[in-house]
Amino acid sequence: MSVPTFNRHGVWAIYQFEMARAMRTLMQSLLTPVITTSLYFVVFGAAIGSRMTQVHGVPYGAFIVPGLIMLTLFTESLSNASFGIYLPKFTGTIYEILSAPVSSLEIVLGHVGAATTKSVALGLIILATASFYIPLRILHPWWMVSFLLLTAATFSLLGFIIGIWANSFEQLQFIPMLVMTPLTFLGGAFYSIDMLPPAWRTATLFNPVVYLISGFRWSFYESSDVSVAVSLAATLAFFIAGLLTVVWIFRTGYRLKT
Repeated sequence: MSVPTFNRHGVWAIYQFEMARAMRTLMQSLLTPVITTSLYFVVFGAAIGSRMTQVHGVPYGAFIVPGLIMLTLFTESLSNASFGIYLPKFTGTIYEILSAPVSSLEIVLGHVGAATTKSVALGLIILATASFYIPLRILHPWWMVSFLLLTAATFSLLGFIIGIWANSFEQLQFIPMLVMTPLTFLGGAFYSIDMLPPAWRTATLFNPVVYLISGFRWSFYESSDVSVAVSLAATLAFFIAGLLTVVWIFRTGYRLKT
């Protein structure tokens, strides 16, 4: 029995196609995070930061940087991956991909890999933009990169799932706008959950975004709302859950073959 080979050319073709689509909107893709980050620093860093100087011993302007990066990472990973797989469904070209000599794993690697690359690039752009406003220090750069890649890949998988689930452009925006954005703002992106009353703090611990932001912030300042080990375990669990869901989708053909 012959062992199936990995079709790297197929993966690379899907990856290149998705990256080429991003390059066509390069200017808005670059300008939007820069302008948005600048506005956040004006509003949160200047207005609120003048009244709340430090959080856990970290200047407030520096404290919100990991939250800003995560906010963009969540949004861009979801939108890039969901639109990348929804568009072939909408135009009907998904059947050409499914009939091509590429496995489900290779299709996911191409789409999710491209979405992850774009999201990480935007995250690094925000990090560079933030460095113009405040001095930054990253105590654990390798952990920072690891959390960045793992979170981008996790939300790209989630975006891939949303793109397959959605039957319209309205559904495509439903979860990112009405679910993920509130969870991010309530997940400690711009404050420490230790500042909340005990009851609200306990409720916030059920928000999965808290663990993602907390672990990423720890890599900068060794300051976190929850244990970094718990954050890493939670991030890995979300990634595995997304991967298993995608495997189930391709095995059952859920909303792919109808």
